[in-house]
Parts: sequence; C-alpha cells; structure tokens
Amino acid sequence: MSGSVAETGTMDPAGRRAAARAVVVLIVAATLVRLAFAATIGLGIDESYMVAAGRQAAWSYFDHPPLAWWLARGAAALMGSEAPIVVRLPFILLGAGTTWLIWRLGDTLFGSRAGFFAALALTLAPVFGVAAGSWVLPDGPLDFALAGFALALAYALFGPPSAAARWWMVAGVAGGLALLSKYSAVLIFAGLFVFLVSSADGRRWFRRPEPYLAALAGLLVFSPVIAWNAGHDWASFGFQGGRAAVAAFRPWMGLLVLLGGALFLLPWIFAPLALATWRAARAGPADARRWFLVCLGLGPVIAFALIATWSRGTPLFHWAAPGYLLLLPLLGDHLARAVAAGRRWVRPWAWGSAAIVVGGLAIVASEVRGGAVSILLPAVAARQPALQAVDWTALGPALAGRGLLGRPGLVVGAAQWHVAGKVDYGLGGAMPVVCLCRDPRQYGLIRPASAYVGWDAVLVVPAGSRRSAEELYGDWFERLTPLGPVRIGTAGTLELWMGEGLHLPAE
Repeated sequence: MSGSVAETGTMDPAGRRAAARAVVVLIVAATLVRLAFAATIGLGIDESYMVAAGRQAAWSYFDHPPLAWWLARGAAALMGSEAPIVVRLPFILLGAGTTWLIWRLGDTLFGSRAGFFAALALTLAPVFGVAAGSWVLPDGPLDFALAGFALALAYALFGPPSAAARWWMVAGVAGGLALLSKYSAVLIFAGLFVFLVSSADGRRWFRRPEPYLAALAGLLVFSPVIAWNAGHDWASFGFQGGRAAVAAFRPWMGLLVLLGGALFLLPWIFAPLALATWRAARAGPADARRWFLVCLGLGPVIAFALIATWSRGTPLFHWAAPGYLLLLPLLGDHLARAVAAGRRWVRPWAWGSAAIVVGGLAIVASEVRGGAVSILLPAVAARQPALQAVDWTALGPALAGRGLLGRPGLVVGAAQWHVAGKVDYGLGGAMPVVCLCRDPRQYGLIRPASAYVGWDAVLVVPAGSRRSAEELYGDWFERLTPLGPVRIGTAGTLELWMGEGLHLPAE
C-alpha cells in the first residue's frame, strides 16, 4: 500500500521499518493475551446467544446484520466445535488486523510514530483491545471494516490521484462490510459526507463517478440484509430504529454516555483523545487530514449522546466506540508530538495502562475459574457475577440424570433472550430452547413459542433472580413443579422447574 508524506514522526524508511516491527510485536503480544483469556473464560451472554441462535444460518438476523454470526458459525463448522476459543478465533484475528490497519492509517496521515501510538492506544483500550478484539460481537468485524474504510479513503483523498479510483472501490466494499456488521456504520458514512461538503477539494468528488460507484459496491455487499428484512416485515430495521424513538427529554443522559465511553476507553486514554480531537475540530477544514478524522469519528459519539437525551433507555456505552476508533490516529499524533517534545509521561502512561488491563483480565479470569473475588468479598458472591462468563454445560448432565434430556414433547424454556442463549449454548443443541417472554429476539423467529403450545417445558431460573418462577412463567403454563437446583461450577446456581401445558398468555 502506498503512503503519503505525513507531518510528524519518523518518516525515513529505516524508521518506518522499526515502527512496523514494533507494531508487529505489539500485535503478537496482544494476540497471545487474547487467546489465553479467550480460552480461560466461557462465552458471555451476548456471545452465547449469537452462537446458539446463529446455528440456523440466515441472510440476516433480528438483532444485527449477519457478519459476526457467520464468522462464529463458520469457525464452529470448520473446526467441528463450539468451544469458546474456536468461535472467538475469527474475532481475535480481526482484532489483530484492525490494529495493523489503524497503524497504517496513522502512519499514512501523520507518520510512523503517530501510527504506532494509535495502534498502542487501541490495544490498551478495553473496549477495543478486549471486547471488540476477541469476543463474539458485531463490534470486531465492524471495527476492522471501518478501519479499512478509513484507510482506503485516506489513500483515495490524500494519495496519488492515479490510484484514487481503485481506493474508492476498496472503501465501498469495506463500507458494505461495515454495514454487514452493524447498522451504526451509516453514521461514519454521514461523517464522510460532511467532510466532502465542507471543503472545495472534497466537493469536487461529487462531480466524479468514483464515490457513486463505491456506494453501489457497498450497497451490493449489504443487499442480503435488505432482502432478509424485506422478507421479515423489516424486523431488524424496526428493532434497531425503535431504540432511537423519542420518549422523554433527559439532558443529563448524554453526559452519562460520554462518561461511560471514557470508562470503556480508560479515562487516561479518553482525556488526551478528547484534547486532540478538540484541537483538530477547532482547526476545521483548513487542516484536511485531521478534519477528515474528526468528521468520520465524531458522528457516532455525538449521535448516541443525543439519542440518550430523548430515547426510552440508555444507549450502551460501547455503541459510540467506532467513532473513537477513527479518532485514535489523532491521539497517536498527539502522543508522537509529546515524545518529540521530550515529554516523559508517555512511557509510564503506556506501561501503566498495560499493567492495569492485564491485571484486570487476571482478576476476571480468577473469579470465573475459581471464584477468587467472591471468596474475598461475600457481597460479590451473592450477585453471582461469574455466572454470565461460565458456560452452562452442566445443564445437559443434570437433565439426563432426571431422565429429561431429549424427551419427546419437551422443550427447555427461559424467560429472557440472553438466558435462552446461555441455556441453548450450554445444551449444545441437544434440546430445543424457547424464549418465553415479550422480547425473544432471534428466538421469536427460529422457535416461536406458538409452535410449542401444549408441550411441557423444563424452565430455567438463575438463582437470585429478582422474579420468582411463578412470576416469570405462571402465565405460560397450567402448572409449575420445582425440579431442584443445578450447580454451575463455582459460579452459581440455576433453579429448574417443570412447566406443564404451555399456552400463550393473554395480551
């Protein structure tokens, strides 16, 4: 890939090779940590749900577009296993790829040292280095595709004109893959429109065919999702769009979303990132490279903060993360300038952040594997926090011991979509799992409760649930009978009940 003359950092060939080697070492080290962590803990609630509900292949899914679902299903089919390390492997590889792309983006725009620090910040920020970089979530494919989208655009807009058409097409395909991962990618595209409109050099592209051909390429990649929604009453579009519906004005919620983003990034990463972004935004279109990143990155950050002020619930803090991702080269440039100026805080900032992240992962792993934190803090044990990160594989033997595993006319029921996912993944597909609730998500499509009217069901209630089995399932069955508890390792307990005569509750 060709680069362009950047403004800061080491730009001689030897210096760039040294920075590239440092990034490779960073990627290898981070990948080893991610592999170890992925093999240590079970799938989380979203991961279990996506793997289990995604066993039935589809062109798209209720919650999100299909790319993350396809990756997990493909890995499981290829390896013949749904073990956490197997289904997480594509996402770990994408995390490594995203780090390299962000390094190249920073290097192309601001120099090799800036690119290295951008990659380092991505690795140290838990929302990128841990969650998106290793878990079965749409965020990993989304970040990879958006990093590729931004890099291709940087080549098209700031590189040799002779190669611009090719890079526009690469950007179009990457944009389609981003949409195939998560709908929020449209906010990045809106940022590109703002960038092009806000400068004379940008506006000339509206008179050329490249952007339109790129958009058509992206639309073609995204077309399976459109076709799926058209055949399912636009269910996925409606579900995600409904989250932005106006409900009540709560101006403080926008600040809460920003504070949550700072927590997910780590406050000491968020603060210099915000400073670098502010300075770039003040310079405006006069500084085209920085303005390019500001326009791409600020869209999700601003949009989700605004949505939080009027929507029904609180947007999850990681929703704005793709915006922060594309602002990271600004932080890399900021840190590169600090090092060039002789500032000595950057090295302890980096090593201290790494120690905190690795230490945090070790604490989580020790709690999941042996309940170490719960032993030291009984108040934590009462909440059973590790139950979400332990695979509920003990359910199969427990049902078999009661003579219930695979019994005809019997299903397993859960009262929330995420509990259904944990149950379904733990059983490994040995029994049909039905979500008995008003919000079944993908389970409402693949196993609607109406298809099992008259059946009996083994019902699962995590111990310590705020609602009793009678409250959760009383309207769904003629009679409920306790079957006793099932211990899930050291993480917690599940209560089993028998529900007889499934019927649909009155509206």
